[in-house]
Amino acid sequence: MPVMSNANTAIVISSRVRFARNLKERPFPGVAKKPVLISVMEEIKTAILGLSEMEIAAVKKLEELTLLEKQILVERHLMSCEHAAKGAGSALVLNQPETLSVMINEEDHLRMQAILPGLQLQRVLAMMHAVDDQLEEKLDFAFHPTLGYLTACPTNVGTGMRASVMLHLPGLVISEQINKIINSVSKMGLAVRGLYGEGSDAKGNLFQISNQTTLGEKEEKILQRLSEVIDQILEHEQNARTVFLQQQSETLLDQVGRAYGILSQAHIMTTKEALNLLSLLKLGVDLHLFPEQDREVIDQLFVETQPAHLQRGAEQPKMSARERDALRATLIRGKLVEILTPLLPHSKS
Repeated sequence: MPVMSNANTAIVISSRVRFARNLKERPFPGVAKKPVLISVMEEIKTAILGLSEMEIAAVKKLEELTLLEKQILVERHLMSCEHAAKGAGSALVLNQPETLSVMINEEDHLRMQAILPGLQLQRVLAMMHAVDDQLEEKLDFAFHPTLGYLTACPTNVGTGMRASVMLHLPGLVISEQINKIINSVSKMGLAVRGLYGEGSDAKGNLFQISNQTTLGEKEEKILQRLSEVIDQILEHEQNARTVFLQQQSETLLDQVGRAYGILSQAHIMTTKEALNLLSLLKLGVDLHLFPEQDREVIDQLFVETQPAHLQRGAEQPKMSARERDALRATLIRGKLVEILTPLLPHSKS
């Protein structure tokens, strides 16, 4: 019987902290006229490029980006779907390693985020504090002495902070415990969303857990509550995997084996099916059914099989869904040649 990896890094994909800020006495982006948006963008862009963390940065004005380029940024979690729909007067600023990004004139004048792999909430918060402190010396933010930072959406008023953790939870999904966990987390004032945030599906058994409100709470308190909930979810996920290994190992091994078989042989593959099957291969690495070095190949496929990444790789800005599904299957088959057949133990007859 395989042994489950005890490393939480196998379950925690990434940690992110985002701050929402607005300039004082300027209309929010949703009601601002184009000249105001452009003026705000230039003022904020100049301030951001003066930061030590943004010494080497890329500035992407949204009206200069193609739809494909925008979608790639969305798929890489560097831009929201809402921001991708913007045009003149909106921009994205990225540091070179893409760990810091600032959306200018999304819902708020600034939506700045830090994102790192694994469970590193304190570190990403420290990164955001460093950026925020420097910007407050350059920009006059809209701030109320009682309410805190003023934002376009009431749920962001206060600290303006959203902290989130991306988790890979196949054990809870397979054991049909995930809805119970989601309901429990929601009652604790946290939100559970899919791969691309609010309104998205939990493809690939990937879930984002984040705080819902920011008013009346300190940042450290929000982070502490989120961390405590994440610890509980990690425990539930590991317990679900352990129970399956002990009581239903053949069922679990069958799912991993079938996922490998379909991915290595299929000629048509939708995004959702690919992510769900790759999730099982990722679980297989956690259970040591595949060598640890195969994790990198599987993680790359999670990104490379996304629609916009596929089209960029094929150098075809326009493709039908059918063409993408065929190309996705071809890409996966080619990559899985690098992965050994899973080390599935034989059932006792």
